[in-house]
Amino acid sequence: MHGTIESAAKLDALRERAMSLPLEQFDPGDPELFRTDTFWPYFDRLRREDPVHYCKDSMFGPYWSVTRYNDIMEIETNHAVFSSASALGGITIRDIDPDLRRESFISMDPPRHAAQRKTVAPMFTPTHLDNLAINIRKRSAECLDNLPRGEVFDWVDRVSIELTTQMLAVLFDFPWEDRRKLTRWSDVATTIPGPDGLVATEDERQAELTECAAYFSMLWKQRIEQPPKSDLLSMMAHGTATRDMDAKNFLGNLILLIVGGNDTTRNTMSGSLLALSQHPEQYRKLRENPDLLDSFVPEVIRWQTPLAHMRRTALSDFEFRGKQIKKGDKVVMWYVSGNRDEEAIDRPYEFIIDRARPRTHLSFGFGIHRCVGLRLAELQLKIIWEEILKRFDHIDVVGEPTRVYSSFVKGIETLPVKIAA
Repeated sequence: MHGTIESAAKLDALRERAMSLPLEQFDPGDPELFRTDTFWPYFDRLRREDPVHYCKDSMFGPYWSVTRYNDIMEIETNHAVFSSASALGGITIRDIDPDLRRESFISMDPPRHAAQRKTVAPMFTPTHLDNLAINIRKRSAECLDNLPRGEVFDWVDRVSIELTTQMLAVLFDFPWEDRRKLTRWSDVATTIPGPDGLVATEDERQAELTECAAYFSMLWKQRIEQPPKSDLLSMMAHGTATRDMDAKNFLGNLILLIVGGNDTTRNTMSGSLLALSQHPEQYRKLRENPDLLDSFVPEVIRWQTPLAHMRRTALSDFEFRGKQIKKGDKVVMWYVSGNRDEEAIDRPYEFIIDRARPRTHLSFGFGIHRCVGLRLAELQLKIIWEEILKRFDHIDVVGEPTRVYSSFVKGIETLPVKIAA
């Protein structure tokens, strides 16, 4: 109890700081705010007082923050002014050295974007998802049946990482015994190098990503020599828009598909259990009526918002909501803020698993860059929870989660849980 009082007092102090700090000193992209889960009051204040905000100085340089739901949708769909192109900086707040930038279809503008995206889209058609569902259910059941009873274990490692990594291995037809390499490459691709990070330096990061490229190049050669199959690598190897990609575009698309298929589902899988633990009345409601999974799944994806932002770069000077955005400026669309916007979402700070319009959220993006695998992500979450509800009356979260040091991936690193013996 004492710890709860202490953390409540700490949160009050942090909220007080967010309310008293001058707006011109706001740096909502500071990864430390996300590691400590204390960014919420900053975005609340920005939506209210300065919804298009300029930060002059940060570890990522100057940038604009767009924090309201409808404003984000407007930026997201204005490709004439706001570019995703990797040559201009790509889709994250962090600038990559120009020599190390790698194109992927999410960091391309129309019309090139559509052709590459279309190559992998067949993976996510309803018929293909029906086939994948059988496999997902079998692996989910095996994973849950092997969990320890009556002892504390890390839900992230034993369930969230394991199941999403298995799924990735299936999607790529990747060697099963090496599947955890996919998790490692995904984490390394999005981490911020530093003494406490996954990698100490940018050089170390690049070395691991080069290893990723070499491994996949070997698999790519095999796919080219084989008849077309229904895995992502084969689709790209035989697709007219992707078969002649240069090395950077190849690695760029690989990293996009690995991170897209890994981080987002993994963190929502962890976030779903945490959310139910924090809202026991909703957990009870779900146990009593498993049919609510259809609205629970999109609600938890909104609640977690596994990618906190996407970034664009202004192609020309542009006035937006009375602010003068200059050509070359970095514009960050904060999905995590849009998903708590009272003007777009009813009672956004409440976790409501039978919400009337649960798909009103920005977690998958909007417009042409909307997540290509969103139906697969929802399917994985629905199946894992169907299987959990069949097996366990309750899964107890028994400690605080640790969170990722990142303002891009809004992730949970560890979540200690216990299932009654």
